[in-house]
Amino acid sequence: MTTADDLEPRVAALETQVQELTTDVRRIAQDAAAARVLAGGADRDVTEIRTEIRDFRQATTASFNAMREDLTDLRADFTDLRTEVTDLCTQMNNGFIEMRGKFDATAAGQQQIVNLLNTLIGRDGGQATDQ
Repeated sequence: MTTADDLEPRVAALETQVQELTTDVRRIAQDAAAARVLAGGADRDVTEIRTEIRDFRQATTASFNAMREDLTDLRADFTDLRTEVTDLCTQMNNGFIEMRGKFDATAAGQQQIVNLLNTLIGRDGGQATDQ
């Protein structure tokens, strides 16, 4: 068994160990409290980042949708423009054909006048007459 002389140093050693453990527990409790504060801050940061990402995603989606609508409108406008240009080309070609016909008719009329003048000149023997 243990003696009284041996008990006192053992109790002193135990008291020292208990004091060290108490100091460690306090330090660990402080570290745990600090970790809880940091975790709370990180949780708030994550929530803010999630909100910012969600807002960014919504803004990006809205932007892409607007661009898609703009491109669709531009495509429709381009198609309309192409149709109008095609119609104008057709009208222009028809106008050229019409003008060519009129020029041909005018040239034929002038040629007929030339032929009549040549006939008159040939009949009068090349003499100009004042009537």
